[in-house]
Amino acid sequence: MNHLLPTSTSTEEQERNAQVAVLPIGSFEQHGSHLPLITDTVVAVTIARELAATYPLLMLPPITVSCSHEHSTWPGTVSISARTLYAVVSDIAASVKRSGISALVLVNGHGGNHVLSNVVQESNAEGNRMALFPTVDDWRDARSAANLQTTMHEDMHAGELETSILLHAHPELVRDGNESADWIANDRRHLLTEGMQAYTASGVIGRPSLGTAEKGKAILASLVHSFGGVLRVLGV
Repeated sequence: MNHLLPTSTSTEEQERNAQVAVLPIGSFEQHGSHLPLITDTVVAVTIARELAATYPLLMLPPITVSCSHEHSTWPGTVSISARTLYAVVSDIAASVKRSGISALVLVNGHGGNHVLSNVVQESNAEGNRMALFPTVDDWRDARSAANLQTTMHEDMHAGELETSILLHAHPELVRDGNESADWIANDRRHLLTEGMQAYTASGVIGRPSLGTAEKGKAILASLVHSFGGVLRVLGV
């Protein structure tokens, strides 16, 4: 079965003896009419699962609601505050450390979770090893490897990249309509003040019509390759 939640037992994890845990962090927010509210969580879990299939990692269950305030005018979107997300991640990190894990990697699927950068920086300053993945450079490399036609700026939300990952990993979640859902809004300078509703009527900013399962597979393969650098930096 293609589980979104980890299904390993305590005995299996004891045998794995992982020194690094991965925590998928998604969101519960609108993704137009062709992708579900859980899209960012599915993306984060899919990446984490690919990583755990390649490297000896403890895969944690995802955080499924995060900071989606820019999407708050769309039905179904639910958010928590940045301070709550900070506290939840910090508590999980402390618990993981007590269990004997030496480092935690936050696999973030939602670009609006800006506070995670602060969590990671502060954690490392305090001597607790933590990383945020994928970085902007990791995403850029993955887009290049998959020959995506859109830029990172153009393909902001529910576009070519996210549609491709879901078409590969969970095609049953992609509704009809992505072929005609393209929406371009490259000038978004007041996004933090006005929210997404000022720049898109559909909830999409990008070109989902360009998404394919083949691109999704290539994106994930590139991210798995990039993750080796994370483990080297963490000293594992």
